[in-house]
Amino acid sequence: MEQRRNEAVCESTIGELRRPIKPERAQAAIPANALKSPGLLLATASATCALISLDTNIVAVSLPSIARAFHAGFADVEWVVSAYMVSFASCLLPMGGLADRYGRRRMLVLGLVVFALASLGCGLAPGVAVLNVSRAFKGVGAAMLLTAALAVIAHAFPGPRERARAWAIWGMTMGIATTIAPLVGGVITQWVGWRWIFLLNLPVCGFLAACARRVVPESRNPHAQRVDFAGSVLFGVGLACGIWALIGTQSAGWHGAATVARFGACVLLIAGFVVVEKRLAHAVIDLSLFSQARFVAAVLGMFGYAACAQVMMTFLPLYLQNAFEWSPVAAGVGMLPFALSMIAGPYLGARIARRFRGATSTLSIGLGLVGIGNLATAALAPAGHYAWVALGMIVTGLGAGVLNGDTQKAIMACVPAHRTGMASGISTTTRFTAIVSSVGVLGAVLAARTRGALDATAACAHAVSACVDASFMSDLLAGDLAHALARVAPEGRAAMAGAAPASFASGFAAALAVAGVLAVAVALAVWLLSGRRAEA
Repeated sequence: MEQRRNEAVCESTIGELRRPIKPERAQAAIPANALKSPGLLLATASATCALISLDTNIVAVSLPSIARAFHAGFADVEWVVSAYMVSFASCLLPMGGLADRYGRRRMLVLGLVVFALASLGCGLAPGVAVLNVSRAFKGVGAAMLLTAALAVIAHAFPGPRERARAWAIWGMTMGIATTIAPLVGGVITQWVGWRWIFLLNLPVCGFLAACARRVVPESRNPHAQRVDFAGSVLFGVGLACGIWALIGTQSAGWHGAATVARFGACVLLIAGFVVVEKRLAHAVIDLSLFSQARFVAAVLGMFGYAACAQVMMTFLPLYLQNAFEWSPVAAGVGMLPFALSMIAGPYLGARIARRFRGATSTLSIGLGLVGIGNLATAALAPAGHYAWVALGMIVTGLGAGVLNGDTQKAIMACVPAHRTGMASGISTTTRFTAIVSSVGVLGAVLAARTRGALDATAACAHAVSACVDASFMSDLLAGDLAHALARVAPEGRAAMAGAAPASFASGFAAALAVAGVLAVAVALAVWLLSGRRAEA
């Protein structure tokens, strides 16, 4: 099952396939036995994708350390994740088309250069603003790398047997990277310093670029379709405005003029994106696909998976460090129940698929497990007992593993073979859009509930209540408790030091409850859409 999913994922990088391409017109694939070093080619492309996965999931553990280094607020810390995700999600589809048009190896090497330079900017950033701008450029480089690397594998291994083996190795590499990312991030952050999370990318990128130039042959599609830059820009800027509005609610409020203006710009830009996609023959998304109930159910499944399960890779390290006051290494180890259960999840998904014989049924059950796990963790988080929280994490991880094995496959099964590039592009873009949107929404819930819990404490109700302002809350949520406590009068500091972690745990529980309810709601929607398709 995982093997078939990996094969489907690769198609997202063969370009923005809008029409069938006659076999005799497309550039012929290179037989695996004709490659000088097929093993090295596969290792280079797989390691490049693993670098992206590692970088995507490694940063969350370092967020409190970054906040303390720059005395950055919670909104700034959210942008460390969101700037990367927004640019990544916005650039995936156009980069695939550019790789087909101008050369996949060229795009791979250029992507490594961009990724390395952006990593250097992150590692040397003098402040959080430079860090976040560098993270945005890093997302562009990551989109170039992912699309080019997967296209290289798909082009180099055309035969069913060698392609299946290649994607199995690729999938194993990605799974290992995702599993070890929190622990690696914790070790580097605590023992070397958070800046080396980014700086260590430089020699890795240099080595991979040298390997790519040596073992990856150039390939392109001479009849690739024109890239839809207008649609990509409208979507990317609209998404950024929406995330800006969500993150900005912590200072501007939900009804503030700035929030309303940002949400308004988001709506207008996304509406413009829809208009452009309807008019262009080479649009990045064929909106007519959304008239199919099965396709909508599959996309909803991907959205729910990313928004309610994958987003925990960002929030769980914050919770473990802020609520338990754990070190980065301890937080990385504390993430293992979630990560390891994700590995076991696909095997559970295979058994569910055999039992119920329907992709949407598997999606519904997986989302249900995510919802139950999140709700259980939300109920147990305020108590402050890690063992019970870990049980909830395991349930959520199992559900995430089930979905990780089937969401992509369900989307790909809804479209004809010549549209798989675009469909998989929609899938991947949905994944990262859901993550970044969920970071904004759940972050706002976390901030509001933490403030409410802190206001309700006896300590906050008396002498220190005046000290709990927006700056205090921003530092607390970002993980810089020491800087937040410096604003509190000495006589109330001890009481606040105990109340603040408990209040954060309460806020985290509220955010998880929202994610749990959303997962259950999406599971029900997917189930109903499946029934509607059956009746039709």
